[in-house]
Amino acid sequence: MDGDRRKVLRLIGKGSVLAAFLAQIGAAGRAFFPNVLYEPPSRFKIKRPDDYPDGYTLDAAHRLYVVRQKDAFHVISAVCTHLGCNVQWSDTEFDCPCHGSRFRPDGTVISGPAPRPLEWFATSVSPDGFLEVDSGTEVARGFRLIAGKGNA
Repeated sequence: MDGDRRKVLRLIGKGSVLAAFLAQIGAAGRAFFPNVLYEPPSRFKIKRPDDYPDGYTLDAAHRLYVVRQKDAFHVISAVCTHLGCNVQWSDTEFDCPCHGSRFRPDGTVISGPAPRPLEWFATSVSPDGFLEVDSGTEVARGFRLIAGKGNA
């Protein structure tokens, strides 16, 4: 009886060593498949300048507002700087429905809890005539793209 117990304990010991060895091999093999985060490109095309009416137009897919004032354009982020909710344009200001932040038409904070103004993104006209936004490049609040003429 004592011999049977020793055989069982040896089998359990050898099994645990084998399991630990296989776990190490598996962990080493996992290194050949790294975690990769595929993010959308920061530079992308949106519509043609003539497709935008005067005023503020939401591009929900890219979470931004395209602002047209005659032939001048600029792009403001629709992402609240507090916790990342989408702000809404309400004819005179941006409002965050989540936590009550309010922003002026230029994106500066009227009332918090948002700690920073909304970002303005670099905008240009692509060679094929579309507005091109670079959400990875922030520009000054006074930036205006004059369609077909560069920036002013």
